[in-house]
Amino acid sequence: MEFPQIDPVAIAIGPLQVHWYGLMYMIGFAAAWLLGVYRAKQPNSGWTKDQVGDLVFYGAMGVILGGRLGYVLFYNFGKFLDDPIWLFKLWDGGMSFHGGAIGVLVAFWLFGRKTNKRFFQVADFMVPMVPIGLATGRLGNFINAELWGRTSDAPWAMVFPTDPDRLPRHPSQLYEFALEGVLLFLVLWFYSAKPRPAGAVTGLFGVGYGLGRTFVEFFREPDAHLGYLSGGWLTMGMLLSIPMILLGAAMMVWAYRHDDRAATPSGSRS
Repeated sequence: MEFPQIDPVAIAIGPLQVHWYGLMYMIGFAAAWLLGVYRAKQPNSGWTKDQVGDLVFYGAMGVILGGRLGYVLFYNFGKFLDDPIWLFKLWDGGMSFHGGAIGVLVAFWLFGRKTNKRFFQVADFMVPMVPIGLATGRLGNFINAELWGRTSDAPWAMVFPTDPDRLPRHPSQLYEFALEGVLLFLVLWFYSAKPRPAGAVTGLFGVGYGLGRTFVEFFREPDAHLGYLSGGWLTMGMLLSIPMILLGAAMMVWAYRHDDRAATPSGSRS
């Protein structure tokens, strides 16, 4: 099955070009804002429209800065040592979800300090919207024909134009779109529709994303310069995702054992 011919440039006006990948990020942030505003309008949400806009901006900075730093540290630190300026060459590509996640958590903490909100009040409100951005980002990866999967004889396996071997491969970007994006969004959206203990929604995100990403790593081709880390099966994506599952599960246990819903507005009702 041949990869569909998709021009990576969505809009071109003279020398100005808007790429689908960047457009997907914009759509993700816009969707997060719209959903956040919807929840802020619910009775006793504890949030305002302006606060949602500010939080999305903080989150966007966390994604971009953390994602770039994470990619450099986790996936290509050697190249950074050879050329430190490469850290700032965003146009060369290279973003890490796990780095972006750390950046977003820092952004949540900073926003909480600014608005006098507790960390989990901020995180539990926002994380149900995060999978929408993950979904659009994976669509951007697919359009760019990057981060494709391992070789496969499945009927839906695709030959990607960026693959020098021209072999049929799993469209792992679409697997991640479905699991880390659509499915995780539905789980978190409906779970957070009722008041939950502080930290429970954030913990569920960690478990859900970690499980989805670890599963897809069995179909996704590892980064060429890293390969498999151990035993011919462990990848960097797994190594970074498994702790998310454990930490997320521990967070949920802690949340239910220290249930303070009566004292802290959930900020995540629908």
